[in-house]
Amino acid sequence: MAENKVVAPELLNADDKTTYDAIVVGAGVIGPCVATALARKGKKVLIVERDWSYPDRIVGELMQPGGIRALRSLGMVQSINNIEAWPVTGYTVIYNGEEVDIPYPYKADSPAVEKLKDIVKDGNDKVLEDSTIHIKDFEYDERERGAAFVHGRFLDNLRKIVAKESNITRLQGNVVEIMKDDKNEVYGAKVDIDGRGKVVFKAHLTFVCDGIFSHFRKELHPDHVPKVNSSFVGMALYNTNMPAPMHGHVILGTNHMPIIVYQLSPEETRILCAYNSPKIPSDIKSWMVKDVQPYIPKKLRPSFDAALAEGKFKSMPNSYLPARANDILGLCVIGDALNMRHPLTGGGMTVGLNDVVLLMKKIGDIDFADRETVLDEILDFNYEKRSYGAVINTLSIALYSLFAADSPNLKVLQKGCFKYFQRGGDCVYTPIRFLSGVLPKPFVLARVFFSVAFYAIWINIQEKGIAGFLEGFSILLTAIKVFTPYMYNELLA
Repeated sequence: MAENKVVAPELLNADDKTTYDAIVVGAGVIGPCVATALARKGKKVLIVERDWSYPDRIVGELMQPGGIRALRSLGMVQSINNIEAWPVTGYTVIYNGEEVDIPYPYKADSPAVEKLKDIVKDGNDKVLEDSTIHIKDFEYDERERGAAFVHGRFLDNLRKIVAKESNITRLQGNVVEIMKDDKNEVYGAKVDIDGRGKVVFKAHLTFVCDGIFSHFRKELHPDHVPKVNSSFVGMALYNTNMPAPMHGHVILGTNHMPIIVYQLSPEETRILCAYNSPKIPSDIKSWMVKDVQPYIPKKLRPSFDAALAEGKFKSMPNSYLPARANDILGLCVIGDALNMRHPLTGGGMTVGLNDVVLLMKKIGDIDFADRETVLDEILDFNYEKRSYGAVINTLSIALYSLFAADSPNLKVLQKGCFKYFQRGGDCVYTPIRFLSGVLPKPFVLARVFFSVAFYAIWINIQEKGIAGFLEGFSILLTAIKVFTPYMYNELLA
């Protein structure tokens, strides 16, 4: 609970005598979208957040086009307005100083955005005009667009949308327990509220949306815990001269870990530097000087050097967690609480928001008092969501393995991947459709990934002759190990 802050009375007075249709635990990105969609469907919703004040985080700052499309379907795309959000039109990959530009795909190659009944209305699926988001670009340009933003500003907008819904009661408090009966069925949540103590609230359906550090994901199963194998160290750069304006940048090299750079606003840019351990360096500044600074492109160096001298670092763990079936009556875990992937590809919000869209299509019009029917539809949701998540989640792990190449075979695959992109045409167009969240086809992803692997092997043979041919078998085995277990986990486990 936040200390020494004045809390608005309406955030403390939720009625504990009411049985709500839904309790939503967490008001990060996914919670407000779940709550708003349900409220527009006529459901009575209680949303509980530990602290409704402005958050300061370095997660959830870049939204792929698939996420923007989901916000449109949920009638919440105007949450990117009036926060100086920066349009994103594609990626630039830099490998040992060479560059490849990869623009986002054409809108015409994807199905039309679905407008969810009762949820999309009064033009809330269209962006507004502001100082950085322009209607002509987002609504009428032939290509998809993403957006990057200061996370706290975006979250603040989502929470303002929540506050306008008459069917939603907001509550500030710390959820201390998901309430279950002797049949292991969930009937609500216990909340520790400042001035009221621990209070039990009841609902037909309880949504756990408490994010990457979820306290309650283990309610599905005690073993439902993420694996953390690496980290990102981040800094804010200011007034940066970007190599490719309105592009996310992935900086790769034979001798360093991946570096991600994307602009958040007219003044601010985020840089994330990968570190191949869950524990960040004890002396971050020395590590940055030695292992990051030499590989920063010249255009970025002035702002990078200024930020390095200031020494304001933030870090985040890179977690992986395949989804588990929501099979407990009265409970639905969603978002990063359910499922996480490597943040390299910026796919977390996109997966979570598309899950919300699918879930609303499955249960939005059901009476939540009919808990058995709701559970049946959530079990169907568990199955139907797999293809979308499998593509983005598996891609994130596979690309990180290649981009952070820490073995000779992975370095061959890393180089081959870049050379594959350099071919242009479909060799960049199909991969960017996966990355941007508009091509949820796992087996097409598998075909493309192994096309990259075989091309890398061919490049290696051209350079090394018979030695490269002999190495090919080992390289292919490495590619199989990088890709196959994760795709299996996402689709079948």
